[in-house]
Amino acid sequence: ELYEVIKGTDMVFIAAGIGGGTGTGAAPILAQIAKEVGSLTIGVVTRPFTFEGAKRRKTAEEGIEKLKEHVDTLIVIPNDRLLQIADKRASLHEAFKLADDVLRQGIQGISELITVPGLINLDFADVRTIMSEGGAALMAVGRGSGEDRARVAAEQAISSNLLDITIDGARGILFNVTGGSDLSLYEVNQAAAIIKETAHPEVNLIFGAVIDPNMGDELRVTVIATGFARSSGTRKLDRRPRSRTEATAEPVMGRDVAAEEFQPRAFDVNDLDIPAFLRRR
Repeated sequence: ELYEVIKGTDMVFIAAGIGGGTGTGAAPILAQIAKEVGSLTIGVVTRPFTFEGAKRRKTAEEGIEKLKEHVDTLIVIPNDRLLQIADKRASLHEAFKLADDVLRQGIQGISELITVPGLINLDFADVRTIMSEGGAALMAVGRGSGEDRARVAAEQAISSNLLDITIDGARGILFNVTGGSDLSLYEVNQAAAIIKETAHPEVNLIFGAVIDPNMGDELRVTVIATGFARSSGTRKLDRRPRSRTEATAEPVMGRDVAAEEFQPRAFDVNDLDIPAFLRRR
């Protein structure tokens, strides 16, 4: 029955909490079926809280390894990282609800890159190109407002507060810039330069741009980075806190990075792959 349901599907998301019986057991089976029918298969899973015990964490690690064998890309979110963004007075129920919401945002962030019309559109072929890089993946969103909004949003997006990896060394990056009617070419260029600066020198970079009048003064950068398994490794970036008035963070968003760590440089748009929308014009 699962074969019939998934058959003909271009892309399959598998969202699960790994460590228990259902998610750990079912996710790899679903992924295997999805791959066998030719679907682009993306796993977005959470790793158990430390307080859930060593046995559950060990089960989770084994489940993650099995899942890696069948998915094109796997995004792993450690639940312990949620403690960095959750209110200290949050109940246990609210903590698990937040973990579920992070999974939702990860999937929604990827799917909206395809489904939301843009000035420069990204399509399924673009997503497949990046996701087919395989290995671990990073999906993050950054937001900024004010005069320096592009830098703020880009720096948030390239260093996720919730993931074990950073964009450093990624070989495949897909990013989308969303802003109001005043979104400028300079801002797109600035965001692209910051993102490209941290990635692998031979990164395959594909971008899109969306004009949304409802954004007002806010600018949003959505980044998907893959291909870490073939890179020399990842490293965490040094960070220092910044005033909350500069940017508003969402659970899947990256943490702020010190401004001096990223100095935008001249950026050649020829380094970017042109999305299918423009290639067809």
